[in-house]
Amino acid sequence: MAGSGGDEEDDVAARRARALYTGVVMSITPLLHLSLQFRRLQGHSQYCMWLERLGYPSRKRPSGLLIWFHAVSVGEGISAIPVILHCRDARPSITILMTTSTAAAHSVLEQRLPPEVILQFAPVDTPTAVERFLLHWAPQAAIFMESELWPTLILQSAVKGIPLAILNARMSLKSFERWSASPMKPLVASMLSRFSLIAPLSNKEAVRYQILGAAPSVIHFLGNLKYACALGDSKKERSVGMTDIEAQLVDRKVWLAASTHAEEEEAIIRIHKELNKSVSHLLTIIAPRQPSRGQHIMIKLQRQGFNVAVRSDGQRISGSTDVYLVDILGELNHFYAIVPIAFVGGSLFQGLAGHNIAEAAAAGCIVLTGTDSDDSANASQDYLSDLI
Repeated sequence: MAGSGGDEEDDVAARRARALYTGVVMSITPLLHLSLQFRRLQGHSQYCMWLERLGYPSRKRPSGLLIWFHAVSVGEGISAIPVILHCRDARPSITILMTTSTAAAHSVLEQRLPPEVILQFAPVDTPTAVERFLLHWAPQAAIFMESELWPTLILQSAVKGIPLAILNARMSLKSFERWSASPMKPLVASMLSRFSLIAPLSNKEAVRYQILGAAPSVIHFLGNLKYACALGDSKKERSVGMTDIEAQLVDRKVWLAASTHAEEEEAIIRIHKELNKSVSHLLTIIAPRQPSRGQHIMIKLQRQGFNVAVRSDGQRISGSTDVYLVDILGELNHFYAIVPIAFVGGSLFQGLAGHNIAEAAAAGCIVLTGTDSDDSANASQDYLSDLI
């Protein structure tokens, strides 16, 4: 009886937490609609994106079974590709829908996904947008990548009887602490109890998911999909110009600083200056986490007297080039494959949380990270386990 009472209390707490969350989301919904109208009046290129974000589809739903994959950004979206390809090959008659939340991810996935995969923007997490999206697409299964825990999207999918899974499931300490805080813990427990499969990246994350309410029976270790994606990329034809770039590196001592943040680039340049004193023909390749910052980085480097070549401008690496700036999304795996040493950013300063080293490790680089990186630590353990 006591157990029954405890379950009822948990249900009440979960309903209260969801009501609070829904109230906050609904309060900002008018701002989303205002943004849509503003973009429409301005003739903004992202008008269609916001229509899809509000749950209005831009494609018809094909008849038959449909599997829905969702990834918020570029890395997560690329990680889903090996699974998508396997589903397509195993059941060619199934329609695959892929959703993402960022314009950058949409642009990269548009080039990387098979043409038969339907690519859309995911709905914002409001009841109306989510309901509109689910009614139109009516998926037979939903697969979320890494850490996509959106209450309305997950709970309304569960109500419609859609089986749910999380692949490459991540739960950073910061996210764990946030979800553990009252009144959010009952809400996340309610969400996690709806999943049929959670495939965490590490034991540590598996424990965090279970503490938050996931059933032990749904936790299964499937490995890191980013390794599969990186190995798959290495077997494909390289993107335009990559073979030529590799030829330009023949007589250079090269290292790559990948997924860097602004604070880290300051450190990277200091390292370059120090190395340049003893290493001849040194070339530092910088691939910022946000390629849109490329122009700002280039100007800053040039003001310091560096000779900079920029990937997006098609500039060649000459004997006098100090820094090669990679400001194009979707090419990082190709660069990992042609450099001997790679530093993976988001790890030098507290609060950045680190970025996954899986792609660099799978490409065979010597991988360097800073000390502030949960993701790198987990990936290192996973990779060493695979080797052993």
